[in-house]
Amino acid sequence: MIRHENKALIMILTTQQLFQKCYGRYALAAVNVFFMEEVLALFSAAQKARSPFIVQTTPFARDYAQPEMLLAMIDAASRIYPETVYAVHLDHGYENHIVRAVASGGYSSVMIDASHDPYAQNVERTKSMVELAHAKGISVEAELGVLAGVEDDLTVGASQSFYTDPQQVADFVSATHCDSLAVAVGTSHGAYKFSGKQGLQLQILKDIQTRLPGFPLVLHGGSQVDAQVIARINAAGGNLGTEARGVQEQEIRAAIPLGVCKINIATDTRLLWTMVTREFFQNKPEEFAPTTPGRTLMETYEDFMLRKFDLLGSSGKVIEYI
Repeated sequence: MIRHENKALIMILTTQQLFQKCYGRYALAAVNVFFMEEVLALFSAAQKARSPFIVQTTPFARDYAQPEMLLAMIDAASRIYPETVYAVHLDHGYENHIVRAVASGGYSSVMIDASHDPYAQNVERTKSMVELAHAKGISVEAELGVLAGVEDDLTVGASQSFYTDPQQVADFVSATHCDSLAVAVGTSHGAYKFSGKQGLQLQILKDIQTRLPGFPLVLHGGSQVDAQVIARINAAGGNLGTEARGVQEQEIRAAIPLGVCKINIATDTRLLWTMVTREFFQNKPEEFAPTTPGRTLMETYEDFMLRKFDLLGSSGKVIEYI
């Protein structure tokens, strides 16, 4: 989906188009957004870094801000920062969300999350949504394996989670015709991260790649959960646990050559909002205007994303899509 407006080139690609370029070389940040400051800062950072990226909305975000508002903000940001190359992705969708997202014309990619179902039912539900989305030229991400943790209104206990079975992946992709596969290899959702400190299971990831050579893989729960950010939040009156551990930088670097093309980020940006807001009002208790801390958030968010693009190796790669 390429638009020419006022001599500017606005490029909204499918995730499949993005993955064809980045596979094995660099990964794309897939960032969940809820409100204006996040959207503006994300697009600003991407244009500065010349990095392709994926902007994501969840069903929870769509319920909170309404799909029309989210898509309108994303569209407006693309006009303000017209040198960006990106996909618009529905994260963790169920059938009713996917049907509406496909019909809206605003998404270039959707995810069907049937990973909690028995294998056969996961295949059936995924295949159905693939047929619907592919008819409109929209990419589909599926999931095999279950991540523990908390994200929006979804809670999965550690006892309910399980790694992706490498022996199932080739049959699953063949049966569903999905375009990318989210795998459970040691990450978790939300601030509940690696309670057992087991880290990313790179041997499972390598086994999956061997069975699905060249096929794009996705890491959910890809936030790092910076201990310094947690400390600053707690110093400013927060009460977050300090045992959380996200995906470490060396793990991300090791995962990219193993086929990981998309790394989801949500917890880290929520922690940034919490840190900035708490510190601001602690240091300036006389303030009450939301725009003042909002500006600080956008600056902090932009700096975070610039570092993330560098880590993933995607900085400067926009040129490959033009």
